[in-house]
Amino acid sequence: MTRTTVHLLRHGEVHNPGAVLYGRLPGFGLSEDGHTMARDAAEALQDRNITVVIASPLQRAQETATPIAEMLGVPIGTDERLLESENVFEGKPFGVGDGALRRPQHWPHLRNPFVPSWGEPYAVIAERMLAAAQSARDQARGTEAVCVSHQLPIWTVRRYVEGRKLWHRPDRRQCGLASLTSITWEDDRVVTVAYSEPAGAAARRPGAGA
Repeated sequence: MTRTTVHLLRHGEVHNPGAVLYGRLPGFGLSEDGHTMARDAAEALQDRNITVVIASPLQRAQETATPIAEMLGVPIGTDERLLESENVFEGKPFGVGDGALRRPQHWPHLRNPFVPSWGEPYAVIAERMLAAAQSARDQARGTEAVCVSHQLPIWTVRRYVEGRKLWHRPDRRQCGLASLTSITWEDDRVVTVAYSEPAGAAARRPGAGA
């Protein structure tokens, strides 16, 4: 059997002084702490047999991938299937405690949390993320790959490969900043899913962005 691991790396902390839901908007790069987190992730992976590094096209993902690619001397591939999920609240302040849930204009988008009704369906996210992870696996057969993506896409595909329901409470996601969700295949069969936080407690910092 051929054993291959794909590490799904969430990007580091983002510079977001306006505290908006930035989603797929351009121009949101890593904060100073975010760059430190990216370097922490690179150090955690330095002894792994990584031959492939791929990232979402968004700036924060590309910046998170850079220290890993530089350390390993490999190019950064780009895969749009690793993108952040679509969300109708993109560009707006929208978070716990900011009063957004009490605004009547938002209620039609909040009618069904099981889909969810405010953005890209969980099933669609899982499908594209699994396809991206499998593509990275196929490129790295017998070695390891890193795919830099975003919190919701990583958490959704993890739930999918673990056979869990895709809907969930956002505040219970196990996917901290610069965290690694590592899926290992033997040939084409998933055998393990592991989770780690190279950035330590900083990975769980509240309000640091998706």
